[in-house]
Amino acid sequence: MKFFNLHTHKFTNQSDVLELVNQYPWEFDETIPFYSIGIHPWFIVEERLENDFAIIESKLQELGCLAIGECGLDKRIEVPLELQQFVFEKQLLLAQKYQKPVVIHCVAAFQELIETVKKLNITVPILIHGFSKSEQLAKQLLENGFYISFGKYLLQSRSFGTELEAVFRNMPNDRFFLETDTVDESLATVYALAAKYKGISVEEIQKQINSNFNTVFNQINR
Repeated sequence: MKFFNLHTHKFTNQSDVLELVNQYPWEFDETIPFYSIGIHPWFIVEERLENDFAIIESKLQELGCLAIGECGLDKRIEVPLELQQFVFEKQLLLAQKYQKPVVIHCVAAFQELIETVKKLNITVPILIHGFSKSEQLAKQLLENGFYISFGKYLLQSRSFGTELEAVFRNMPNDRFFLETDTVDESLATVYALAAKYKGISVEEIQKQINSNFNTVFNQINR
C-alpha cells in the first residue's frame, strides 16, 4: 500500500491506493472492496433506522468493512440534536462491540462528542475527518486520544494562508491521516502538500501513514 485515503466518497480503484470509501446502508455498493458504513447526521430518517442499524451491524462483521461512519453530531442542521445523539451513541456502541474504528463528522459539537465518547467508555480509535479548526481544539482532541484527518481544508490553506497549516505542521506524526473526501484533486496532491508542510519527503509521509494505519486498523490482516 503506497497511499491510504482515510475518507472518500469516490471509489477510484487505483492499484497503489487503499481507499476507505464512505458507504450508507440504504445505498450499499457490494463492488467496493474496503469501506466504512454509517448513518451521517444529515441523513437520519427515523422510519428507516431499525433497518439501517441492522445493515450496519451485518456489514461490520465483514472483512471489507474497516470502520463505522461517517457518523457524529452537527448543530447546524435541522435534525434534532437529541435524535442525532441517539443515532450516534448506537453507532459508537456497535463500533465498540465489533472493535471497529469510527470516522467522525462533527460540526460545532466537539465538546458533546468528547463527552459522549467518555460517557460510553469507547476505547476503539476515533478519527475526526476533514479537520479545519484551531490548534487549541486539535490539542484537546489529541489529549482525549483521537486521531485527526486532513484533506479538503488543508488544500484550501494554500490559497488562504489559514492557521490550519500550522496546526498540521505541529500534529504528532503518529496521530494524523490524509483524505480527499469529495474534492476533485488527487490523494497524491494531498500527500505532496502534507510532505511540504511537514518538511519531509512524500515517501516519509507514506511510511508514517502506513504505520498509523497498522496501529488503528490492527485487527485487519493486510
